[in-house]
Amino acid sequence: MGPVLASAINLYIIWYGQWNPTHQATIRDFLDSLSSSSSVPYPSVADWWDTVRLYTDQTGSNITATISISGEFYDSGYSHGVYLSRLSMQSIIKAAVTSHLRLLPLNPHNGLYLVLTSQDVQVEDFCRAVCGFHYFTFPILVGVTVPYAWVGYSGTQCPGMCAYPFAWPKYSGKPPPNGGNDITHAPNGDAGVDGMISVIAHELAEVSSNPLINAWYAGEDPTAPTEIADLCLGLYGSGGGGGYMGKVYKDAWGNGYNVHGVKGRRFLVQWVWNPVKRRCFGPNAMD
Repeated sequence: MGPVLASAINLYIIWYGQWNPTHQATIRDFLDSLSSSSSVPYPSVADWWDTVRLYTDQTGSNITATISISGEFYDSGYSHGVYLSRLSMQSIIKAAVTSHLRLLPLNPHNGLYLVLTSQDVQVEDFCRAVCGFHYFTFPILVGVTVPYAWVGYSGTQCPGMCAYPFAWPKYSGKPPPNGGNDITHAPNGDAGVDGMISVIAHELAEVSSNPLINAWYAGEDPTAPTEIADLCLGLYGSGGGGGYMGKVYKDAWGNGYNVHGVKGRRFLVQWVWNPVKRRCFGPNAMD
């Protein structure tokens, strides 16, 4: 009986740490692709988001089709250090919205805050249990309740865990299949940022369908919910499962992708649970 993000989303990005501008541009283009279907070939990132939009609140309102980057804040001075707890994400948001520059508003109506940490920042449970997470802020810490998500750049810390299938897990105990030739090359040239984009997609799908951890989830325990992207982890195309990502497209250089974005971009984004078809689904599905 909880809400979903049905109103147009104002997305506020907090770039924590030192960022490569090329990586930032790739991430921005992905986020801009979520609401851009015109002039983008099918299947597009917006077509992928259409599955997320099937989820409704108790009034029947669907998740919004509109996600706009409405502000960015550069915390390049590591205001809370390079070792972060999960809870410190809320303090980082608080610091950004109370900065004397006032670059980001505190928007409790339709704001969504995305904290992205750079390659040299270590986060509690990162690379062990999580590649990203979402939650909501506590009024005692931030002043209001707003949904937020965090995703870390894993390219140097744990690409095999958080940038699969662009890197092979070292802990798997097995060599990469076919001598490593079956590992998919990153469509935007960097395993860390391309892997990060799929995690961002995962978290945006879940924070939109379960922003206050009382809407769409499976399992008996809302404090450890299985959400709509958790159900489809590792699936990117038809026939996927058991370590096989499924059937995806390949560009002229052999880079794997399953959706198109703005500016001619291509991305590989994991599938999510389709509540109508009752299975994992993406717009590149063959059936």
